[in-house]
Amino acid sequence: MAAKSHFLDTSGETDPVWIHTEPYSNRPQFKPITEDIKTDACVIGSGIAGISVSYELVQRGVKVVMLEARDILSGESGRTSGHLSSSIDSGFVELASKRGQDGAQMAVDSHTYAINRVGEISKELGIDCEYRQLPGYDISQYEKGQDGHENDVKEFKEEAKKMNELGITASYQEGFAIRGWDGKVDQRDAITYQGQATFHPTKYMLGVLKWLTEQPNFQCFTRSRVMSVEEKGLLNKEAKVTTESGHTVTCVNAVEATCVPLQKLSVVAEMEFFRTYCIAIRVPKGSIEDCLLYDSKDPYHYVRFTACDDKDDYLIIGGNDHKVGQESEDGRYAELESWVRDRFTQAGSVDYKWSGQIFEPVDYSAFIGKNQGQSNIYICTGDFGNGLTHGVIAGKLIADEIMGLHNEWSKLYNPKRIPTLSKIPGMIAHDVQINTQYKRFLQSDIKDIEDLVPGTGGVLNPTMKTPMAVYKDDDGKVFKFSALCPHLKGVVCWNGAEKSWDCPVHGSRFGHDGVGIMGPAKGNLPPADDAAEALLKQGSAA
Repeated sequence: MAAKSHFLDTSGETDPVWIHTEPYSNRPQFKPITEDIKTDACVIGSGIAGISVSYELVQRGVKVVMLEARDILSGESGRTSGHLSSSIDSGFVELASKRGQDGAQMAVDSHTYAINRVGEISKELGIDCEYRQLPGYDISQYEKGQDGHENDVKEFKEEAKKMNELGITASYQEGFAIRGWDGKVDQRDAITYQGQATFHPTKYMLGVLKWLTEQPNFQCFTRSRVMSVEEKGLLNKEAKVTTESGHTVTCVNAVEATCVPLQKLSVVAEMEFFRTYCIAIRVPKGSIEDCLLYDSKDPYHYVRFTACDDKDDYLIIGGNDHKVGQESEDGRYAELESWVRDRFTQAGSVDYKWSGQIFEPVDYSAFIGKNQGQSNIYICTGDFGNGLTHGVIAGKLIADEIMGLHNEWSKLYNPKRIPTLSKIPGMIAHDVQINTQYKRFLQSDIKDIEDLVPGTGGVLNPTMKTPMAVYKDDDGKVFKFSALCPHLKGVVCWNGAEKSWDCPVHGSRFGHDGVGIMGPAKGNLPPADDAAEALLKQGSAA
């Protein structure tokens, strides 16, 4: 029997630290859909948003069918850094300038709800997932005395004031230093704020999923890739979800909990797509304060901790983000390791390295609710670096809307919101930058297939012919795919860190075997020869 494709377990060649104590082999197995089904709600995607929406609906008596294109938890939720934070990437001063004081307040209230909701559910269901509340610290990227440090301090004081206005207990503390920071780099001074949390995301999601599978009004099907979600009818509308196998789920409401909606543009055009990098490095247990830590660099470094063994914990550090398919991944893990060792001299071995994907709306607010132009189809996208809390927020907000209950947060997250005047220049600049990525039609990564080192890939762009994505496996066997992303025909790029094909236009991704692992593209990368077709079939086999 052929070996199972790694991309059925996760959306990269690398493995996140979470499998250290919760390996892929522990995950439940479900069967593909084999018949047409009628139900109340169809949830597409088995990550934090899909599981949270399903949980809230099932608790309220709604019949739910969950569909997953690959295996359970194979998307981005299992590749996060595990933070649950009410502090958002833009900062609240900036968010208030974009969405108003009321919008900033709703962001605080909803993320605080999500932090507490994870704790409540963990306790109710008896899920041992390392959930704990702890403080967050924001520090300058600059050392004391360097140019830039004082400017950061000024912004810190303004941000702390705004956080307190919004109900987050925060203060600027001059000279503040984290316990266990014993390196020579001096970045003292910080905003400190309370009420943050962290947990083991896959243990939590598997615990909720276990409860769901025990309920009579829940079904789950894996390796059941969704190819279309449509509304039918005029007055009494219903949604029809069609899978790659041709089987359908007809439902009153459908929820696309797929990181990014499976559609051409709309909200997809209102987001930027980034790769972010993480490592897990051993530190002696208890040697460093348990906290969430962020610096002011753009992109910033972020730090938190998880269990390793009786002797050590893992310090997780992430950062070095870049736009999908537009920069090299080279040197990013090494920079993260160097950053840690310069500040925490007790750091030991690096045991895990992985990367994930972030979706950033141009107005700093996620899109959660009814999709544009639709009344029975819901989406959750635009995590903005807070995908775990946004997924939990989606659970309540979407369930409330489906049940006809008013939820104040819909004013902030409504996907149908009208762009403000201040948002339009950013959208135009983003669109221009995206359109320049079609320049890859004129570029070739390799001149000849012989140029490829085994275990790598590259785009061969012959004159007057369709660009070809060529992968050479470790044994030197060659596989050829179309290099055109099936979404909007952008030319994909080779991601050496994850051995994947990434589209620089709207962030779709495909395994080296052509398996679709990230939307908005719905399908796989088309094979261009028999070898690639066999590899794709093996990689996506149900």
